Amino acid sequence: MSELESFRDGVRTTRDGAILQVTLDRPKANAIDLAASRRLNAIFSAFRDDPQTRVAIVTGTGEKFFSPGWDLKAAAAGEESDSDWGVGGFGGLNHPRNLDKPIIAAVNGIACGGGFELVLGTDIIVMEEHARFALPEINVGVLADAGTIKLRRRIPYHVAVDFLMTGRWMDAAEAKHWGLASYVVPSGQSLARAREIARTLADGPPLLYPAIKQLLRHSEMVPEHAAFSAVQKVIRSEDLKEGARAFSEKRAPVWKGR
Repeated sequence: MSELESFRDGVRTTRDGAILQVTLDRPKANAIDLAASRRLNAIFSAFRDDPQTRVAIVTGTGEKFFSPGWDLKAAAAGEESDSDWGVGGFGGLNHPRNLDKPIIAAVNGIACGGGFELVLGTDIIVMEEHARFALPEINVGVLADAGTIKLRRRIPYHVAVDFLMTGRWMDAAEAKHWGLASYVVPSGQSLARAREIARTLADGPPLLYPAIKQLLRHSEMVPEHAAFSAVQKVIRSEDLKEGARAFSEKRAPVWKGR
């Protein structure tokens, strides 16, 4: 039973214990306008700062679209591409600040343009077998900025260049082949699988997941020896001692997050 549910600006949130579910709910395709982007930014900032919420899931309503990205109807009505989309950029996950909790994407359909960039901002991707990815901005002479920056870090260089320069589609099987999708599941089952993963993470050691994200991010930019400075908080933690005690006593650990 959810503890809290809300709906505003085309974004629905549901909290179930330590798990936050964020659902794009803007028929027909879950396109994101300025209000929805700012709402997503507010949601992810609150998630970052709430010690009681440990894992987030992002998904869309319907069976065809996760999200096509920017709402072109809003653009036609005067919304500018250089608008203030929120502190984390378009959709809240392009460049979030210090968001070190795990986020799972349950990709229920087409994710292209800014919708695909939103997926790239998550940590674990569950993709339904009919879902597809694309960055078609090249076809209208627009740079997919967040996609260009992030995609090369996720898949091999030549695959990323081909994908970016042709604007072609990538199906679930290819995404899984290149490691872009963590899991491919039958149609209609991405959210159920994402919730299984979220429950596992929510029961895990709270200090380790932020440490893993920090280390992965930090070690992309610094030499290996410097990256080890980020592990000191975990090494000196009470949770590390509790994990060792629980193992020796053959019981489940009781994590304190310190």
